[in-house]
Amino acid sequence: MRYEGSIYRPPSEADALILQATIGCSWNHCTYCDMYRAKAFRVRALDEVLADLDDAARRDDGVEKLFVADGDALVLPMDHWLPILDRAAERFPRLRRVSAYAMARNVLGKTDAELRALRERGLSLLYVGPESGDDVTLKRIAKGDDAAAHVEAAHRAHAAGMALSVIALLGVGMERSEAHAEGTARLVTDMNPAYFSALTVTIVPGTPLATLAGRGRFAVPPTPDLLRELRAMVDLARPTDAVFRTNHASNHLPLGGRLPRDRERIVALIDAAIDGRVPLRPERSRGL
Repeated sequence: MRYEGSIYRPPSEADALILQATIGCSWNHCTYCDMYRAKAFRVRALDEVLADLDDAARRDDGVEKLFVADGDALVLPMDHWLPILDRAAERFPRLRRVSAYAMARNVLGKTDAELRALRERGLSLLYVGPESGDDVTLKRIAKGDDAAAHVEAAHRAHAAGMALSVIALLGVGMERSEAHAEGTARLVTDMNPAYFSALTVTIVPGTPLATLAGRGRFAVPPTPDLLRELRAMVDLARPTDAVFRTNHASNHLPLGGRLPRDRERIVALIDAAIDGRVPLRPERSRGL
């Protein structure tokens, strides 16, 4: 496989073949993110991408999971997506899941028929990171889409038969912490993902958020405040049945379970952590 620059994928795609069909992120304005700032966005030539699939299959045709990168690969036009999905299905007979990062605007940029076609050809899971359900916070972090757009995108993806993995970002609300947490819980309820995870905001050098922090206009909230945000999100969100995780290295408290089944247990663990009865991840073990 040929890769350009740093490659990122969700933790749950650790065992997936990563196919770089786009370079960078078509939006690339989120204040907290530095993953694609060194890359100018472009769509890779289709023949190169298909050749990478062929090469990977020659090495190992037993691939079961394929993650299509980079930052918001759903933006790919259909005349790229369909040949990629068809070639992947042809080359990997055991393939059971194809996934990609997506912004709400990427979903909304496809017609219902196009979304159904993508699902029918194998694209079954989208990773969407609204980070917050509070529109003021979304505007501050330059997310590019508001809560309503994320809900509409989720409904259209579900109608096409796609599952969603939704990501929230603890700590980005600052003085709007309560609105951020409660709004995110509402958004998770309305988006009704199959997977819901929370990460903790990190000030990464070179990002707009780092510039704001240097000017005294942003600071990561104290750990107890972050845990209270997490508690509110878990306690108030009402997905139908979602796998919940906070196992990302940025988090102070690794948790796992299903919502709503394990809500009371998870909330009790967060309360115990706030009270100091459950140890937190050592600071030296935290990071991006």
